[in-house]
Amino acid sequence: MVNKKIEKLLANVQKPGRYVGGELNCVMKHADEVDVRFAFCFPDIYEVGMSHLGLKILYSQLNTVPYVWCERVFAPWVDMEEEMRKNGVPLYALESGDSVCDFDIIGFTLQYELSYTNILNMLDLAGVPLKASDRHSLSQLVVAGGPCACNPEPLADFFDLFFIGEGEEVDLEVVALYREYKKQNRSKEEFLIAASRIEGVYVPSLYDVSYNEDHTVKSIVPKAGAPMPVQKRIMMDVDKSYFPDKFVVPYIEIVHDRTVAEVLRGCIRGCRFCQAGFLYRPFREKSVDVIDRQCHDLCDNTGYDEISLSSLSTSDHSKLNELIDQLHTWTEKENTGISLPSLRVDNFSPELMSKIKSVRRSGLTFAPEAGTQRLRDVINKNVTEEELMKTVNTAFKGGWTTIKLYFMIGLPTETLDDVAGIAELGQKVVDAFYENPDKPKGKSVKVTVSASSFVPKPFTPFQWEPQDTMEMLRKKQRHLVGSVKTRKVEPNWHEADTSLLEAVFARGDRRLCDVLLEAFQSGCKMDGWQNFFSFSKWMEIFKKCGIDPAFYANRRRSFDEVLPWDHLDYGIQKSFLIEECKKAYSNATTPNCREQCSSCGAACFKGGICYEKRQSMV
Repeated sequence: MVNKKIEKLLANVQKPGRYVGGELNCVMKHADEVDVRFAFCFPDIYEVGMSHLGLKILYSQLNTVPYVWCERVFAPWVDMEEEMRKNGVPLYALESGDSVCDFDIIGFTLQYELSYTNILNMLDLAGVPLKASDRHSLSQLVVAGGPCACNPEPLADFFDLFFIGEGEEVDLEVVALYREYKKQNRSKEEFLIAASRIEGVYVPSLYDVSYNEDHTVKSIVPKAGAPMPVQKRIMMDVDKSYFPDKFVVPYIEIVHDRTVAEVLRGCIRGCRFCQAGFLYRPFREKSVDVIDRQCHDLCDNTGYDEISLSSLSTSDHSKLNELIDQLHTWTEKENTGISLPSLRVDNFSPELMSKIKSVRRSGLTFAPEAGTQRLRDVINKNVTEEELMKTVNTAFKGGWTTIKLYFMIGLPTETLDDVAGIAELGQKVVDAFYENPDKPKGKSVKVTVSASSFVPKPFTPFQWEPQDTMEMLRKKQRHLVGSVKTRKVEPNWHEADTSLLEAVFARGDRRLCDVLLEAFQSGCKMDGWQNFFSFSKWMEIFKKCGIDPAFYANRRRSFDEVLPWDHLDYGIQKSFLIEECKKAYSNATTPNCREQCSSCGAACFKGGICYEKRQSMV
C-alpha cells in the first residue's frame, strides 16, 4: 500500500514491483487494532528475500496471532535508495507503507555474512539508531535469527537480542512477552532480562567479553542471571511444526519463483565443512501425507505449477519414492512439476530418475565437493568416484546431457593434485557420456565444474582450520583452469576476496562491530553483489580500525582456545567436533546417522533419527 510520496519515486527506478506491496495473499490488518507491529526485514533485495522459505513460514505464522501484524521489509536497490534519501522517504514496510521506525519489533534474518552492511544501511534508512545502546525505549527493538546467528558477535553492538535455533515457537514467546511488558510500561532493560530466560534467546548486552593480550577471547561472563550457555530452540515434531497453506505471490519474477515445500530438517551425513548439517541436527522427516497436503494447499492457493521439495538433502528422505508417487496422483492431472534441488550422488536411482525426469530434463546437479577420493574422505563426503560414474550413466541413459558438479577448493590438507582431480573428474564424466551406449542420440554433453572457496564456519569440525590465503586460492583457481583439457568441461569459481570477508565475519568477535560500523559509514553495502563489493575499501577499513583480517580468516586455532561462540549451544559436543577434525587428518570417515550413531550430542533433544535408534535398542 504505497502512499503518494512513494508512488512518485517509482517512475524513476527499475522494477517498481519490488516496492509496491499488495500482492496476492499478503496480510492486511489495521495498525490501531493490533498490540505488536513486527517488521520482518530481509537484508537483500525483494527477489532474493521473497524466495526465502523461512520468511514465508514466520511471516504467515506471526500473522495468525490476532494481536500481531507482521509486515515485510526488503533492502531497496541502489536506485530506489537514492530516490528515498533524496526525497526524505524512510525505509517502509510493504503492507502498510509505514516507516520501519514506527514498529515495535524490527527483525532481521541472518543468511549471509556479506549482507551485514545492508542491515546497518536499512536501519539508517529507517531512521533507527544503529547501536542497541542508543535505543533506550522498548519500541524499535532490533532482533535477529537465522543460521548466521550461531555466531552473532560481530553484530552484538547493533542487536538487542538474537534467536538461537529454529524460530517457530521462540518468536511467538518473545512477542507475547513483549506485548505484556509494553502494556505494563516496563523498561527495555527489564524486558531483555526477562527475555533472556526464554530458551533460545541470546541477549548480547548481558554478557561481558574479555580478551587476552594476543587478541583471542579470554572469557565470556553472563550477568543478571543470563543463561550460560544459551541453548538453541528446535522443533522436534516437524509434522506439527507450523507451515502456511499459502504464500505471498509476487508481482515480479523472483529467484526461486515456485512453491517450496519443506520435506525434512537436518542431515544424516556429517560433511565436516557443512555448517547447516550440524546446526540443524538431529535429522527429522515430515510424513508423506503431511508433505502431500501442504504441497496441494500451496498450489491451490498460489497458482504455482512447480513444487520444489526443499531440504539439506531431499534424496535422504526415507520415503521419497512413495512421496513422489503420492504427489503424482494429482500433480500430473494438474500439470504441476516437481523438482528436487538437493540430490545425492550415492542415491540417484533409476527408479528416482524415472519419477523426476519429465521435470528435471534441463540439467542435474551433484556435489562431489572434492576431486580425489583422499580429500572426499578428509571432508567425510562418503561418496566414491564409482558412485558418481554410476549416477551420471543413469542420468545419461535417462536422457540428460547437462551435468553440474559442485566442488570446494581450499579444503584442509588439499594439494594441487586434488585441485587437478576436479578437472579430471569432469573429464571422466564427459568420457562416460560418449562411452554410454544408451546416451541420447545426436547430442553432445556439457559438464560444468563449479568451485567455491572453503570458508571455515562455527560449529563444524573445521571451525579451527585456517582459510587458504587469497594468493593460494587464486593459484588453485588458475591450476583448475589449466587442468581442463576439453571444451566439454566448463570451469567456474567464486572470487576469493568475498570468501575472505565471509570467513572474517563467520568466525569473528565483538571487535568487528567497529569495523562493520566504519564500513557502513564508508559507503559499503550490497557486498554480496560483485559489482558493489570493494575489496580495497574493506582492507582500508580494517587498517583504519587496527584489525588484521588474517587473524580471523587465515589463523589456525588451538582446540583449547575460547571461541567467540562458545557460550552458545547447538547440541553438538565440542569434543565430538575435535575428534572429527582429528579424523580428517588421518583421512578417516564417519558413518552417516542412519548407519551408526556417532554420539555427536544431538540425542539430547530426545528425538530424531539418532535418539529413536537408541531407544529401539534399549
